[in-house]
Amino acid sequence: MTAHTALPASAPAFCAGMFHFGESWPNFPEYGRSAAIATGRKAIPNPAAIEAVYQTLLMADALRYCTLQICAAKSSGHPGGFASSTEAYAALVMLGHTNIVTEVGHHAPGFYSAMFLDCSLEEMGIRDMNDMMARFREQHGLLGHLSGAIPGLLAPAGPLGQGQHFAMAGALLHPGTLFPVTIGDGGFGEPYVLSAMKHFHFAYPRVTNYLPVLVWNGFSQEHHSMVSLMTNDEMIAYWRAHDFDEVILVDAKNFDDAGQEGAYVDSTRFSFDQRLAFMEAVLTGMAKAADGALGGRHTAFILKQMKGAGVHVLGAKSHNLYPKDTPDSPEIKAALECRALSPESWALVRENFSRAGGGPAAKTAVTEQVLEIAKLGEFPLENFALGEPVVPATAMGALVAWVGRQDPRFVVTNADGNEASAMKNINDALKIRHPTEDPLYNQQPGGQVYEPLNEDACAGLAAGLALFGSRSLWLSYESFAINGWPIMQTVAQAMAELR
Repeated sequence: MTAHTALPASAPAFCAGMFHFGESWPNFPEYGRSAAIATGRKAIPNPAAIEAVYQTLLMADALRYCTLQICAAKSSGHPGGFASSTEAYAALVMLGHTNIVTEVGHHAPGFYSAMFLDCSLEEMGIRDMNDMMARFREQHGLLGHLSGAIPGLLAPAGPLGQGQHFAMAGALLHPGTLFPVTIGDGGFGEPYVLSAMKHFHFAYPRVTNYLPVLVWNGFSQEHHSMVSLMTNDEMIAYWRAHDFDEVILVDAKNFDDAGQEGAYVDSTRFSFDQRLAFMEAVLTGMAKAADGALGGRHTAFILKQMKGAGVHVLGAKSHNLYPKDTPDSPEIKAALECRALSPESWALVRENFSRAGGGPAAKTAVTEQVLEIAKLGEFPLENFALGEPVVPATAMGALVAWVGRQDPRFVVTNADGNEASAMKNINDALKIRHPTEDPLYNQQPGGQVYEPLNEDACAGLAAGLALFGSRSLWLSYESFAINGWPIMQTVAQAMAELR
């Protein structure tokens, strides 16, 4: 690691350790004279205003720069996937929606960069870029995969196809708050991600305040994504087939004036005016998506842009760094120099970040507050005599039913079926949550038993609810060793991060 420059006198203190600084962008005195999120406000007032668009683009490049520098400092980490999502992430922040989760563990350095820029990491003693580099990918610092134990971050991310459950759990527990979840198209080739959301929507049709944000960049870890050949119309139809009322897709290709070939392009190569036009489309599109999700419409947002946009290389080659990738290697150095902001721009980005959503995520995220929970009192325990013919699962089911009657928010998840597992008494008392009401099968729309018949979906929602401060129980009567371990890993990590 090499320090490339001394800290300019005009630079904020948190910039100490940044290798490069650039010149202010065109029209900065006009569009950057004051923060678009005003003092005492939580969001920009008008997503179409040129000042808001300009400063959101500044934030997107700030995220790219921080992500690449901390990865380069350790010659390790994953900058490419998050780099293709920064316009979407910045748009959410500027709109005041900062309860953001992800299903992509490899976006960790980008999410850590966001927590650095909004001051959340100061609670870990990370106050400047030197601290960020020192603590990135270290045991007692910023872990290589996203960890919900980091101040301001709501949930872990690792096994693909789990993150949407944290967003759905948050939405279920906090009506009126938006829970965006970024999803990578590398892990999107399997139908599970969307089918899980479709089942949830059938079970909880009025809960729409979660917003999946597909980062459609054409690549996975080491190759093209399985959905890279889909057309825009096919992708929209795919989401609509999974019960989404509105799908908003912004394709960088439509703004390209740099003559890039292929369906996926890098927006940082556009002319400055076209970069702003692209940013405006993302910002206004995201505002519409957020309003739809909060207004009762099942909504998704898709950002189509080349993986690695704005960093050192494009495509799957941008996914991770190797020992040869240092701050002084030509490609890394050039990318950092290109994305470097002026000291005044860094100060502006920090102002907007620290005001968005009402303050640093470490103080405003829902998981940083105590969620009121129903009091249970004493459990009605029963002692069984030695040798008494009692089915353990049924005896436990009586306790589960009692908990559900005390706590209306308690959710039981089960993929195998309680009735066949000697736990019919749970269904008798709490009812299976189902749009078709049928007393013969203990089904009703307001039931507390969630049965998606998929162990990942059961584990994901149960872990998400517990992590977000509610009560849940995952009943896996037949968790097979072959497919059970990733589920166990996710649940164990989530439980370990309960704060």
